[in-house]
Amino acid sequence: MASVVEMTLPSDVPAKKGKSRKVLKQKKQSLNEANILAGTVAQSPSVVLPVDDSVKENVDPQSQKKSNKRGASKAAKQQMEQSSFEKELLEMQEKLQKMTLEKEQTEEMLKAREEMLKQKEEELEARGKEHEKLQTELKKLQKMKEFKPTLNFPIVQSLRDKEEKKEKKKADPSKKRPVPPYLLWSKDQWNEVKKANPNAEFKEMANLLGAKWKTISAEEKKPYEEKYQAEKEVYLKIVGMEKREHEAMRLLDDEQKQKTAMELLEQYIQYQQEAIVNENKKKKKEKDPLKPKQPLSAFFLFTNERRAALLAENNNNVKEVAKVTGEEWKNMTEQQKAPYEEMAMKNKEKYLQEMEVYKKKKDEEAAEHMKEEEELMKLKKQEALQLLKKKEKTENLIKKTKENRQKKKQKDDNVYPNKPKKPASSFFRFSREERKKLVEERPGINNSTINALISLKWKELSEEEKQVWNNEAAEAMEVYKKEMEEYNKTAAAEKKNNN
Repeated sequence: MASVVEMTLPSDVPAKKGKSRKVLKQKKQSLNEANILAGTVAQSPSVVLPVDDSVKENVDPQSQKKSNKRGASKAAKQQMEQSSFEKELLEMQEKLQKMTLEKEQTEEMLKAREEMLKQKEEELEARGKEHEKLQTELKKLQKMKEFKPTLNFPIVQSLRDKEEKKEKKKADPSKKRPVPPYLLWSKDQWNEVKKANPNAEFKEMANLLGAKWKTISAEEKKPYEEKYQAEKEVYLKIVGMEKREHEAMRLLDDEQKQKTAMELLEQYIQYQQEAIVNENKKKKKEKDPLKPKQPLSAFFLFTNERRAALLAENNNNVKEVAKVTGEEWKNMTEQQKAPYEEMAMKNKEKYLQEMEVYKKKKDEEAAEHMKEEEELMKLKKQEALQLLKKKEKTENLIKKTKENRQKKKQKDDNVYPNKPKKPASSFFRFSREERKKLVEERPGINNSTINALISLKWKELSEEEKQVWNNEAAEAMEVYKKEMEEYNKTAAAEKKNNN
């Protein structure tokens, strides 16, 4: 619809008649210009401008171009503003993301710190508990240090250690091992062989003597062997006695340790009870009343004489008296000091004489104490030997019981001679054959080395090789079972017949 703008003119104004002019083509107006025109028309009371779409055709083209330029500049500005706003939004979003990441990191750090603090607190609590335990243990140890048991500890161990040390220092000739007959003979024959071979060295001499020993007859060797046997018997007796004494002393030590432990426990319980009652009391060290006292010097003899007079004259203190006496002693001449020094010398001589007597008494007491300890040691040895005899009796009883069992087995074998024997295992079967081979290969080899070699060879065998021996043992076992069944049947039949 074309919009028509109606204009009402006043009635007084006459209408002009003139030439008709061509109607100019109007430019398209912008919305802003149209709004402005509508506002101006609305202000005038006489002109009414109803706005319609036909107004666009009556607008000037120049004003339209200007309005288009303004609109384009505004749109460009708006676009610029929008792009800058979008950039700011993106920057703000990135900052927010960074802030959230930092926040998460700080929260994690705080959690880790809280855990560390908790761990440290737990460690501190544990340390505090350990510290308290250590303090209690220290207090116990301090109390234990104060504990002085009135107990005669066993002297057996200390005396035995002393005896062993003495034995090591001074070895008895009877305790030496006997010299074998070959060495005894070689000592006698050394000079003769050396004369025959003067340039021979030690190794050559040993070889010559060894070769000569092999050629000697049994009658020539007999005196050396008899001498060796006699010395060996004596040596074995001495060693056997020593071993018996050592075992007896060990048994005695064990018994005495148990007794002393029980006595110590009882005394410690009593000490704890007394300590609770008398915690604040402290005992002074007891001095020997018989020990002579040291004599006073010349200066102290002088001070003892002057002290009473000075205290009576000036009512001085003890410190002032000591100062005065010291100054007087310094100012005294040697003649004035002489009587006091003579008195001090006499007292010192008397003290030395008393100390000699006191030391002699102490030495005598120590010697008596040592004698008592030696007597105690003898008694302990006797007790220990008695204990050892008891032990030997028990061991003999055990041996007798074992022998009786073996005899019973032999009787059973004699009563049942036809009873089949159990077959050997696979390992014993293998060991029999290997033993024969080893004895043939290595003559003079020990039994222990043979057993060790057999066990090693058995371990090195493969499962297939072991299976051969296992099969042999299994077959023998089956045969043994059948024989046992037959034997049991015959034994049962014999019993019936006897009954």
